[in-house]
Amino acid sequence: MSLVRRALPEDAREVLRLRQVMIDSVSGGGDAGTWHEESLPALRTRLADPDDTFAAFVVDHPERAGTLAALAAGTVEYRIGRESNPLGTVGFVFSVATDPGTRRRGYSRACMDELLAWFHERGARQIQLTASADARPLYEALGFKPKPDPLMELRL
Repeated sequence: MSLVRRALPEDAREVLRLRQVMIDSVSGGGDAGTWHEESLPALRTRLADPDDTFAAFVVDHPERAGTLAALAAGTVEYRIGRESNPLGTVGFVFSVATDPGTRRRGYSRACMDELLAWFHERGARQIQLTASADARPLYEALGFKPKPDPLMELRL
């Protein structure tokens, strides 16, 4: 039996806590969870819909009931097709985190394996993510390759 399961609405606070762990590891912190309460309702709604274009896979903490040890979350998006992806279905991994006390146990890898299988079931053959230096070995072991990224952003 797998340690990994699909996150449920009642996991929303823990999903946000682990997302904050990931954000803090990349950016050094700053917002300290002030956005969590505003995010909870939408996250609970998305976690309740098994047919949604969003999914989060988690591992329960082995020593602390009601706490999560690891998380991998992503979305499936449609983009107009092109030669390398004629159907235009793209998976995007945007939140992978492990509780600091449960690292080096393979939990994030197991969550990523489930997320990648979920992407495959939905027809996504192209998966994208941005990687921190610490996470890069995991993603490379899964077959991800770095590429030049012309990403730009506008905040409205």
